[in-house]
Amino acid sequence: MSTDPLRELLLAEYGQLKEEQRARIGLRDNLIYVTLAAYAAIVVGVTTLGSQGALLLILSGAATVLGWTHLANDEKISAIGRYVRTALAPRVEDLHPRAAPVFGWEETHRRDHRRRLRKILQASTDLLTFNVPALGGLVYYWVNGPWHWSLITGSLLLLVASFVLGWQRLLHVDLA
Repeated sequence: MSTDPLRELLLAEYGQLKEEQRARIGLRDNLIYVTLAAYAAIVVGVTTLGSQGALLLILSGAATVLGWTHLANDEKISAIGRYVRTALAPRVEDLHPRAAPVFGWEETHRRDHRRRLRKILQASTDLLTFNVPALGGLVYYWVNGPWHWSLITGSLLLLVASFVLGWQRLLHVDLA
């Protein structure tokens, strides 16, 4: 074990960051199950109560809120990896310039030749999981009503939120 206090501090920071990253990955991945369960509960509620178009606005709201939570966690996961690669690894390597590169997995997994395709497919899946149901609920409401000004206003706000979520999702795709 190294006796260099700065190196130990940097390695401890790395350990804490990886622990946060693991926790966020678990939360992000479990949000998919929560989202699917929420959709099922909303659809069962709507079908049980009859054709209530306004109730599907709840689906749009849930999809948007859960989508934002998923995206925020995904961004933090990526930000931790970026920080480790660009800031932390070079600081550790500077302490021992002749040593092999540290935290090699942070770079190695990004060089997989199928990574770009996986990122595109993941972004598509995320859009299908969060944005399509949100838009579907809105369309159903607009077709079936009831058309009350407060519901129409809410539906337009949900439409904007869903488009912003989709736009942010696409901006977040790291194809590099």
